[in-house]
Amino acid sequence: MDQRPIGVFDSGVGGLSILRQIRVLLSNEDMLFFADQVHVPYGPRPLSEVRTFAEGITNFLLEQCSKLIVVACNTASAAALHHLRSTFPTIPFVGMEPAVKPAAQTSRSRVVGVLATPATFQGKLFTSVVERFASDVTVIQQVLPHMVELIEAGDLDGPETQEILRQGVTPLLEQGADTLVLACTHYPFVIPLLSKLVGHNVQVIDPAPAIARQVGRLLKQHDLDAPTENTGRVTYFTSGDPERLSEMSLRLIGETGDAKQVYWWGKCLHLKAN
Repeated sequence: MDQRPIGVFDSGVGGLSILRQIRVLLSNEDMLFFADQVHVPYGPRPLSEVRTFAEGITNFLLEQCSKLIVVACNTASAAALHHLRSTFPTIPFVGMEPAVKPAAQTSRSRVVGVLATPATFQGKLFTSVVERFASDVTVIQQVLPHMVELIEAGDLDGPETQEILRQGVTPLLEQGADTLVLACTHYPFVIPLLSKLVGHNVQVIDPAPAIARQVGRLLKQHDLDAPTENTGRVTYFTSGDPERLSEMSLRLIGETGDAKQVYWWGKCLHLKAN
């Protein structure tokens, strides 16, 4: 048994969609959630810069005694997952892989739309996933400009959010897509709006449940499970506004805690003194 926490990080509140599912499946596990909100969004940034952020955040979470790290960000996974695994070879990592495989397996029209940030599409990971699992289907890439910023601001169903989603999914539907892959952890928070726009004949794939199951598998594989009687707690950290993160966590996943302020000093993160 191992009572150390699971570390989870994202550029912002999107990773809460992953945290929520891990909490459902593994309610006995303590967790640390880090949002790099001073740098959000990661999507338009160079992959090398995101890689530097990811390494700094991983070092910070390991300093807080994390036993496993979840890279709850598609952009950071595309930019840094391989690098993190080679840099920290003794630490289990779970990253975000676009859910192209289940989409290809279930699509009836054989046309799949993928909604993601530019950096996710630029990474080798996306190309590899498509080549391995979707060679017999048409995969259409679609970027949703400014959607991450709107979700960070708490706009889940306003006119601008509706219009960006409509402009994004309409071309996919016109080309016959019957399955949409959410390849950004922020996007599950607009599933209610997205489902209204695309109708019940279009499948929307949220990767969070599969990620939570993989976390559970790795904990067992490495003998890192917390005691079953443990009541898991979440500690929140942000490089942005702690009060804002607490408010958004309560709104988005129905639970929260006092978020702690962390600041960047060069390539390293430090807890702000009270």
